[in-house]
Amino acid sequence: MNQTTLTESWQKAEVGGPKKALLITKPSIVVNMIKKAQRPILIVGSAVLEHPVDAQAPVDLVVQLAQRSRIPVVATAHIVGEFLKRNYCPAASMSSMDIVNRLVDGEWSGLDGQGQYDLALFIGLPYYMEWILLNALKHFASHIGTMSLDKTYQPNASWSFSNLTVEDWVHNLKEIISKIGAE
Repeated sequence: MNQTTLTESWQKAEVGGPKKALLITKPSIVVNMIKKAQRPILIVGSAVLEHPVDAQAPVDLVVQLAQRSRIPVVATAHIVGEFLKRNYCPAASMSSMDIVNRLVDGEWSGLDGQGQYDLALFIGLPYYMEWILLNALKHFASHIGTMSLDKTYQPNASWSFSNLTVEDWVHNLKEIISKIGAE
């Protein structure tokens, strides 16, 4: 598979523009970016309930990532109930449009009142929606780096995985989780 196929958008009618996401070639890039960030935030959509591998849904991996990294989580759609079933309380539950509108607002002081976030990680949102949300942040919130942790390439993010198989994607998430708490 060539590099072009790996970084080809799944939304064929849209063009990401001249500035496209840097490719996450290994999970340690994600770990280093999270550790480098002063105030990261994780926005989670309901698609983390899809594609279970080895009887483990990606939402379980997201909970592990949130617990180990201590990144505040914004649960969108109905996913908050899934977090609560797993004894994890997200920092907030709101629509994806609402959280992105807040991130665009340079004067917003964050969920905890401690200031704006510098890295927004996205996982589990419908592809077309994440495309639009990342596009808004790319153009109107240059103070925030963005990262897509989904299995499909998102050209509007600052960093994104390439188009991955479900197995490779889950493997990458597990590797991120294993390294995120290590000092």
